[in-house]
Amino acid sequence: MSSKFLGKSLAQLNEEMGTVPDISVLTGAERVVVKPIPLVQISPNPDQPRKTFNETELNDLAESIKEKGVLVPIILRSVQNKPYLYEIVAGERRYRAAQRAGLSEIPALVKTMSDQNAMEIALIENVQRENLNPIEEAEGFKNLMEKCQYSLEDVSKFIGKSASYIRNLMRINNLPESVKELIKEGKISPSHARTIAVSDNPEQLAHDIINNNLSVAETQKQVKNSARSKTSRNFVKNTLDPQYVAKVESKISKHFGTDVKLREKRGGAGQFILSFDNRIQMEDLINKLLK
Repeated sequence: MSSKFLGKSLAQLNEEMGTVPDISVLTGAERVVVKPIPLVQISPNPDQPRKTFNETELNDLAESIKEKGVLVPIILRSVQNKPYLYEIVAGERRYRAAQRAGLSEIPALVKTMSDQNAMEIALIENVQRENLNPIEEAEGFKNLMEKCQYSLEDVSKFIGKSASYIRNLMRINNLPESVKELIKEGKISPSHARTIAVSDNPEQLAHDIINNNLSVAETQKQVKNSARSKTSRNFVKNTLDPQYVAKVESKISKHFGTDVKLREKRGGAGQFILSFDNRIQMEDLINKLLK
């Protein structure tokens, strides 16, 4: 591309080159389309992991968009039974900034995807590129495990973070809302939050941290001397050994001739997930289960 086009916005290029045609890319059986979409036809994703947006950063991004345009298309999917409406999968910050910049449309990549795939992409895009706050990140991991039926190991591979990091961060989900607000406000660090999450009285410890300016090490000492949360103990007690899980999955997989996943939940509950590639394999699997 000629250097004279560098730094120009989509609107400027439209003026010089005429209407930019849709760009279609065939990926497997799906045709992915990149095209300008009117902002009025777009709505945020209710399962978006990010719930808060920094006003200063949004204003800075809006100024950049005014000058250079939206350089990276957002990702959308069509709203079911509403062919002219779209839901954001990834790129809500760019969408909000484009609104502030006064744009009427935004370049978007339109894909067909399930609720599960949309949630996965939204979480990955936020965790890897936009740094969610600890509450949003922990809630996102929880959604992947509960709504998308991912195991801890699956999430670890999917996100690129260790299982211990995800397990420790997810402790925050059990904290009272009052303590979560203190974390969002930056009054308590994520390390402090993970430490007091196993306590039977995290609210009192949270105020002790703030009032006495306790370090994480000092907080850990207080937690050791306080009552432990029953929920925390039960979760640790009932967690199955990964080697045992792999052994069980392999054994059942060989018996039924299909991929099997064991999903463990809190309190000792869980489920087995058996996969099939087509209707014939499904019917064969049903017959084996009924026998």
